[in-house]
Amino acid sequence: MTTADVPRSPSSDFPHPPGPGIPRFTGDARPYGGGDPYADYRTPGPGGFPFTHLPDLADRRLGAGVIAANDEFFAERENLLKPEAAHFDPEAFGHKGKIMDGWETRRRRGTDGEHPFPTDEDHDWALIRLGAPGVIRGIVVDTAHFRGNYPQSVSVEGACVEGSPSPDELLAADVTWTPLVPRTAIGGHAANGFPIDIAQRFTHLRLNQHPDGGVARLRVHGEVVPSADWLAALGTFDLAALENGGQVEDASDRFYSSPTNTIQPGRSRKMDDGWETRRRRGTGNDWVRYRLTEQSRIRAVEIDTGYLKGNSAGWAALFGRDGEDGAWTELLPRTRLQPDTVHRFLLDDAPAATHVRIDIFPDGGIARLRLHGSLTEEGARRLAARHKELGG
Repeated sequence: MTTADVPRSPSSDFPHPPGPGIPRFTGDARPYGGGDPYADYRTPGPGGFPFTHLPDLADRRLGAGVIAANDEFFAERENLLKPEAAHFDPEAFGHKGKIMDGWETRRRRGTDGEHPFPTDEDHDWALIRLGAPGVIRGIVVDTAHFRGNYPQSVSVEGACVEGSPSPDELLAADVTWTPLVPRTAIGGHAANGFPIDIAQRFTHLRLNQHPDGGVARLRVHGEVVPSADWLAALGTFDLAALENGGQVEDASDRFYSSPTNTIQPGRSRKMDDGWETRRRRGTGNDWVRYRLTEQSRIRAVEIDTGYLKGNSAGWAALFGRDGEDGAWTELLPRTRLQPDTVHRFLLDDAPAATHVRIDIFPDGGIARLRLHGSLTEEGARRLAARHKELGG
């Protein structure tokens, strides 16, 4: 019998929607038969899940980490948060077996020959520190290339513990863990997505595999809720930065790369680590609209075109508004940009703003946008109130 002849459970061939726009996958994937290892990878389609446009709070670039796991015999826990898609090499074997690009535990066994199977309560777990605490809107448990060695089911819990707690402190009896994903059957070699509807701020997650197996990647999409006390102590900070609660609300074009890259930490490392639009044929211009941490006043602006050389934006202008219905006010007039350059501008007496829009002419891209300033009294009050409301 060839791999093409291996029977496949009907439940693994078709998504079972638990809710609008959220397909569910269960059952084994076919054994790898050669060729493109992603050819039969199960996903919700090109549009992705309805929450994946939100930033990944477990992004390593924000400071996330897998701080502990009870078992990582076959593949280390750190693989869970790699930013790139999981890689599969069919010929890669080591002393412990097949080398997998994910977190994989050993096979669980029962207590003795008379009881060879694990109990219903037996499971493996990993503790994840979010890089940016916030409200979680959706979780993806990706089992790419784990075709017959994925967990039968998973569950996810969240906790809010400030500071830098150790694994022992997180597992202490006095820490409250809130169920985010109940124990749910998942599919192998699939992007298993779960919408979350809990208005609470979380700093850490516990991913549970029932009873054992492998998970390639974990993505935690949501809205950053920064520490109000920390930002108050800083005084002046980057009001658009993802880690400080800034967010991309909309953009004219996302053809080559995401505009959210422009508010990621650090400098861009290569061309696709910024925002780049398709080539415009005609009049008009491209733009990105941002929501700032809260109402604030911007005093200094950085527009970075790093690694964008023959495709950087030619000119840029900046506008701000206060509130969802406020009028747009020019903060920076249309200004010539240079390729692969950090441009710095000082603003004199800029009005209070909650949103900013950058217009680029006619198209192209920018790598990073930094908006340095401080919260207004009203902005600081509202941020502290939201932080408290969400359990921070």
